[in-house]
Amino acid sequence: MGETEKFKIGDILNGIVIPLILVLLIAVLAIYVNVTGAYHVLGEGVIGVILTQGFAQMIVLGVPLVVGLLWNKWAGGAAGWIMGGMYYVASAGHYNGLYSSMGVTTYNFFGDISMLFYLVNAIIIGYMAGALNNRSTNFKRMLGAGLTAALITAVIQAFMNYNFSLEPARGMAQGLWLDLPNALLINFVPSIALGIIVPILGKVMTWYGIQPLRH
Repeated sequence: MGETEKFKIGDILNGIVIPLILVLLIAVLAIYVNVTGAYHVLGEGVIGVILTQGFAQMIVLGVPLVVGLLWNKWAGGAAGWIMGGMYYVASAGHYNGLYSSMGVTTYNFFGDISMLFYLVNAIIIGYMAGALNNRSTNFKRMLGAGLTAALITAVIQAFMNYNFSLEPARGMAQGLWLDLPNALLINFVPSIALGIIVPILGKVMTWYGIQPLRH
């Protein structure tokens, strides 16, 4: 057995400072940027939506995407099942509680097929990226696989939101497309960013050997 490494200043940075920075960032987004935050400063504009809801969806889809790229399609799909399932349950419960607090009890977002597709798309994005990349560490292939999976799932989700979401959400989704630039921005820019950022992250991880062992 090797000797335990000595405690270093870098351990404090990685173990305390970086996690606290992440906590602070999440708190700022939730309180000052989230359109329903207590002290939101960006109003209900596009930027606020992208930085909160869009950012959350990028994390939910980004984890299975990077796992699929670095490991395989089955691991990517499994990660998507976990991440998408948590997001689906949390989002449906949030909106059920929100409308119930306003005295509206006719909506059950657990039965909203478009919301269920956040789970489906999280599985698809991890599986698809893994299948297209097939364990390659070539950056161009990783980028192509990531962008393809991200854009396809974005199109599927936009279609489901427009046609099959519950009426309050469906009306907003359809109304959004009356302003085409904003609709494209909200529906596809986060996915394009995801399809570029995650392959870059995945490639950097391969440089440092941060990837599953392959036998």
